[in-house]
Amino acid sequence: MGSEVVGVGLFDSLRRRSKGGQKPGTLRKASSNDFKHLEDWASSRTGVEAYVEPKTNVTETTVVLIAHDGEWTRRRIESLDAAQQFGHKRSIPVYEVARVGYPKRMREYTERKKRGEA
Repeated sequence: MGSEVVGVGLFDSLRRRSKGGQKPGTLRKASSNDFKHLEDWASSRTGVEAYVEPKTNVTETTVVLIAHDGEWTRRRIESLDAAQQFGHKRSIPVYEVARVGYPKRMREYTERKKRGEA
């Protein structure tokens, strides 16, 4: 059998890019897939509210959509303004998590799901 020599530099792993072509350690921006997921999710549930989570050192701005029964989903969004526009177009109230916190029904849904009841 022949052997193949593969050159591996000391810092090659630091230079590798993720699947999206981003450098490791950079924050991924909101994409059209994120927006489509939010649209589809909101249109298929009732009593949806939006809770905007601020940008952090490890995550861009995100929005959590929460349905009437506490079911929820989270995706990146461009900004608080973008979340407010998203909500306004769909008559969905938009809240800032830092100001109001998460609703009790979201925590209850998560607990039910952990127990296999949701």
